[in-house]
Formats: sequence, C-alpha cells, structure tokens
Amino acid sequence: MARPVEFVYEDVLTNAMEQFWREGFEASSVQKLLDVTGINRGTLYNSFGDKDTFFKSCLEHYSKLVDKELSASLNNEELAPWAAIEKYFDLAVLSASNKRRTMGCLLVNSFCESINYDKDIQKLVKTYYGNIRKSLLKRLKDADKAGNLAKGVSPELAADILINTLSGLRVHSREGKSAKQLAEVVAFTVKSLK
Repeated sequence: MARPVEFVYEDVLTNAMEQFWREGFEASSVQKLLDVTGINRGTLYNSFGDKDTFFKSCLEHYSKLVDKELSASLNNEELAPWAAIEKYFDLAVLSASNKRRTMGCLLVNSFCESINYDKDIQKLVKTYYGNIRKSLLKRLKDADKAGNLAKGVSPELAADILINTLSGLRVHSREGKSAKQLAEVVAFTVKSLK
C-alpha cells in the first residue's frame, strides 16, 4: 500500500508563489517548482494540477497577502483617507522585508510577462490589481468629499497616479532602490495630490 503524501498545503503554495514571484511564470519550470516545494511530480499534478493551475493558486495565495494589507490600511475606515493611503504604501512597499521588496510584486511582475499567459490568467492578474485600485479610489473619493484632494485632480486621476507610482516603486524595488528613496517618491506623490 502506498504511503499517503505528507505536506503542508500552505507551505507548498508559499514556496511556489515565491518561485514564481522571483523568476516569473516562464522561468519557473516544473522541476524548479518541485525543488522549492519539496513535493514530487505526482503530488504536484494530483494536488495542484498543471503549472497554469498551480500558478493560479499561487496568485490567489498572493492576493490574500494583498487583502491583509488592504484591510489594515485602505479598507480600514478608522483611518482618515490620506493616512490610509500612506499606510498602504508603507505596508506594501516601504516596510516590507528586503527580500520581499527586492522581488517587487507578483502582480506587477506578472503584468510584465502576461503576454505569454492564457486569457484566464491575464484576467485574474487584472482583477487582483484592480482590487487595489478600487480601494484607492474609494479613499480618494472620501478625500475629495472632505476637500482634501488637489484642485483640478479627480479621484480617478489620483487613483491612476497612485497605481502608476505603486507599480513604479515595485519595479524600482527590484533594481535595488532603498526604502528611503522609495519613501521620498511616495511622500512627493502624496503631497502633490493633497
């Protein structure tokens, strides 16, 4: 009788997610995924499906990390709008561990590589990144109602500027910009939108 496969599902997802995050979908071969997760090929296919399906599960796992950051910042109604926005940038980029910051963002990295993905994966990545924009937009609308948005700047434009800033910060993180340098960009951007 075969022994039951023993592994911790969350640990396998985290290790695979970090592999995709570091090297991208294309460069993350099945063998690399097996090596970082410590599972065998049969377990991978039986428990997680093919590489595309496994990647989708890793994206969902990553989105849970993003959701925690959103809950603690942008979606936290106890925080004033600009405080919530600044806290989100702090959690997502500035105070992230050096390891995490230098990997950038799985969603941004995936956007850059998404031309090779199937439509379902593209849609998933866009949806998860869209959730960040929706949360930003809601807080910017709150800021606008309170008269705390720069004259001539709509909440929609401000959301696009902040999403662009976020994406840029994630790319600059990968190239080794320090948290201090990134914080200066955030502070300048926020000040220009208030």
